[in-house]
Amino acid sequence: MQTIWLSGAEWLAVLRIGLGLWWLESWRHKDRKGWFERGTGIAWAADVAAKHRWTFVKGGFQRVVAPRPKAMAYLVVYAELALGLGLVFGFLTPVALIGGLLLNLLYLVLMIHDWAEQGQNAMMALISLVALLAMSWQTWSLDAAIGLFL
Repeated sequence: MQTIWLSGAEWLAVLRIGLGLWWLESWRHKDRKGWFERGTGIAWAADVAAKHRWTFVKGGFQRVVAPRPKAMAYLVVYAELALGLGLVFGFLTPVALIGGLLLNLLYLVLMIHDWAEQGQNAMMALISLVALLAMSWQTWSLDAAIGLFL
């Protein structure tokens, strides 16, 4: 593979790190006080799920998220932080890529009617898939430094 400036493996690491920074930005701009104390994030998602065109989304939300809104708020917010840190530092990278891919697909299904959200989540899911299949943790990562996932 011929590339300009960096090697192909280094460009994949750039892609992985950029995705991690995207997750960190998602975590940074969240109103954590609103999510944790007032339940704004889960309440917003409940409203979206209640109006969703696919009944399995509403049912799934009612079974999984609605009974435990506080725990789900912490799970969502800190999953985004963990994904970002894991991808930026390249630690447990395949786990972070799979987790991010699943979270983006979940967001994509929940927000199926919102074209702006679909674009962001589709792109993040695509980057996760490429970075996973290309084993982007081989360069500039703690995984490579300690010999994980070789």
